[in-house]
Amino acid sequence: MPGRVEGKVAFITGAARGQGRSHAIRLAEEGADIIAIDVCKQLDGVQFAMSTPEDLDETVNQVQKLGRRIHAVQADVRDHDALKVAVDEGVERFGRLDIVCANAGIGSNGALAHEMDEKTWRDTIDINLTGVWLTTKVSVPHIIAGGRGGSIILTSSVGGLRGHAHIGHYVAAKHGVVGLMRTLAWELGEHNIRVNSVHPSQVNTPMVMHEGTYKMFRPDLEAPTVDDFAAVSQSMHILPTPWVEARDISNAVLYLASDEGRYVTGSTQTVDAGAMLK
Repeated sequence: MPGRVEGKVAFITGAARGQGRSHAIRLAEEGADIIAIDVCKQLDGVQFAMSTPEDLDETVNQVQKLGRRIHAVQADVRDHDALKVAVDEGVERFGRLDIVCANAGIGSNGALAHEMDEKTWRDTIDINLTGVWLTTKVSVPHIIAGGRGGSIILTSSVGGLRGHAHIGHYVAAKHGVVGLMRTLAWELGEHNIRVNSVHPSQVNTPMVMHEGTYKMFRPDLEAPTVDDFAAVSQSMHILPTPWVEARDISNAVLYLASDEGRYVTGSTQTVDAGAMLK
């Protein structure tokens, strides 16, 4: 049987590891070719180890092992020209663009909103919101030109639907993603382009699973462990799990990208183990 996105082409940002790599693999498993970008370097002020060129190479290897094609480029989502070149090259190589996963993002522990330094605020807004807008800006013309419609999935967070202390920069950006999603859904519907957002809870990826996160969730402890984090994270969920896996988000992305979601647009898809019920 043909895959659920057989013959389509997907552009994925932040594809070197974590959710982005998982999305690339899941869509490739179902027949898509991939255009992938990631910054692949440590950004100043980010408190966890970021992706490397070797990570992006591994995504390429994983996609190729599935028999699909991939065009992978190191690029920063804040750089419009670099993004445009990557997408233009990928579309020239593969002949079309159908799916966009604006997944790239950063997190940081931050501070109280009125005490946060300006650089921390601006970097998060620039990557997590403006970078999402730029991703759609360079992609939408290709989908419209194809005349076949398409699907755009923006990665937000449960923090895009509710407030959290000490991460006002992240929450503001992820709320902004929802506003952008709803606007694009209005603007692009006439082209049969659907736009939705996904809202994970804590995900078992390198962006979450590090000492900075553990300390944010357990500030009462001098050196909290992953088990200390897990206990608090579990208490935020209805279902018996402290976090979800990247593939859980990828399955939601696949549904929204495929014809199974052909009339779903303007929606906020939570994959949160029930966190939004609390």
